[in-house]
Amino acid sequence: MNKSSYSYSFKIIFASILLMSGLLSCKKDKTLDAPVYSDGILTYTVDESFNSSNSYKVNGVNPTIILSFSEAIENNEIHKISFKKVSGNVIGFTSTSNDGQKTFVISPTIDLDPFSNYQIIIPNGLITAAGGKILNSPTISISTGLDNKDKFPQISDNDLLTLIQKQTFKYFWDFGHPNSGLARERNTSGDVVTTGGSGFGVMSIVVGVNRNFVTRSEALARLQKIVDFLKTADTFHGAFPHWLNGNTGKVQPFSAKDNGADLVETSLLLQGLLVARQYFDGADATETQLRTDINQIYKNVDWNWFRKSNENQLYWHWSPNYEFDINLKIKGWNESLIVYVLAASSPTHTIPKLVYDNGWADNGAIKNGNSYYGITLPLGPANGGPLFLDHYSFLGLNPFGLKDAYADYQQQVTAHTKINYNYCVANPKGFAGYSKNCWGLSASDINGGYTASSPNNDRGYIAPTAAISSIAFAPEESLAAIRFFYYKLGDKMWGEYGFKDAFSLSDPWFASSYLAIDQGPQIVMIENYRSGLIWDLFMSCPEVKTGLIKLGFQSPKI
Repeated sequence: MNKSSYSYSFKIIFASILLMSGLLSCKKDKTLDAPVYSDGILTYTVDESFNSSNSYKVNGVNPTIILSFSEAIENNEIHKISFKKVSGNVIGFTSTSNDGQKTFVISPTIDLDPFSNYQIIIPNGLITAAGGKILNSPTISISTGLDNKDKFPQISDNDLLTLIQKQTFKYFWDFGHPNSGLARERNTSGDVVTTGGSGFGVMSIVVGVNRNFVTRSEALARLQKIVDFLKTADTFHGAFPHWLNGNTGKVQPFSAKDNGADLVETSLLLQGLLVARQYFDGADATETQLRTDINQIYKNVDWNWFRKSNENQLYWHWSPNYEFDINLKIKGWNESLIVYVLAASSPTHTIPKLVYDNGWADNGAIKNGNSYYGITLPLGPANGGPLFLDHYSFLGLNPFGLKDAYADYQQQVTAHTKINYNYCVANPKGFAGYSKNCWGLSASDINGGYTASSPNNDRGYIAPTAAISSIAFAPEESLAAIRFFYYKLGDKMWGEYGFKDAFSLSDPWFASSYLAIDQGPQIVMIENYRSGLIWDLFMSCPEVKTGLIKLGFQSPKI
């Protein structure tokens, strides 16, 4: 190769080297300038907790949601997250970051609705500041709890008690059956009226007059309508059925064989009628006629018929088709003490004391005597059973100072109430909301049915009537519950006829129903706590005094 050829070849090689060096140099520069792709991971907490199911129940309506990313997030990516109510409404939110776009606190711009379900939806592939993506994209479900703000302005306890009585009174006055005047079984019962619940309603009308909710003449007219209807309604040996048709007065069967007399419901009705008889004591013809009619209704009941062939006990039901087939003895401890008191007090068909001792008291087997939550319970089942057992008979029958061979009844009703209260405070099953302000287990509607709630049958449902109707036996505890039901749950539980029947903060679930047998005791027992009116009226009945003495009771009222 000559010199010129060598020189040319060198130039080509050198140029190629330079070109390659340039290309390599360009490639290296581009690699250095490109972003580093790095995928990130999201972790999060709701009220400082993490649940692998992505589902949370929170105590209030302002949960703290913290999203923590392993990589910083591009500025606008956080706004791709959606916050919505399960029903579909989008919720605005703000986000604050205090960790270089890695940690965000999500705050809704409005208070969430209590006892409602929400979702925080995090879309796939949120972009990191370094150009990567977030790999996991969960949907976080949140169920809110109680909104602890007051739902109504604060008023005095005295005014609140009046308000509860007045509002609940509407169930029996405004919603009373238009033809018969009797109380409907519940707010969806149409023409079905309840015998025992109507007895509570009659006592409520007396309270209504005394509290100036209605006039005396208005109340007299309503009560005369009621007794006129009862005089022509179906009875069986003088006793009424559990339910009647409010238009026709014909029996409305409670169950297949329960299409005749119900002695317990009849007694609850008579308890109310005797209270009205004692209250309307005027000498004019209207009040005299009312008393005469009530006396005749009471005298018509053949209590001894319900001894079934002269047994020393009373039976709950009798049917013209099935006779005593139901075969349910009336024996304590339950809501039926009033049956034996009125049977013994009857001026026409009285029962001997032996029927009370053998039937109701089961020859002493009614006694308990054990201690629950440090409280001795004289009578009845373990932990006392549902609280209505302390209410129905004692709407008229005053337990204070009342004693017999089996119990001091003031001790009984107070102990039963305090055991129920202490059970709810202890909350051994861990139901949401149970506390010193939220307590009371009794018979009530529940989600999908009806049950007699008690410490031995606790399914997480609180019935306002339980605590409210116990106000005479545990006033401090009852008032705390009343304030909670009204101020904290009023948006869910307070309505046209007072407090709705029951609720569960665990479900959560709130009844839409009102029941006569739960509304009436609230009005009456609040009045007994405030003035003793209904107790004084019932205990003033001369027949009742005679009957109580006959059964061996002692009371300052007799």
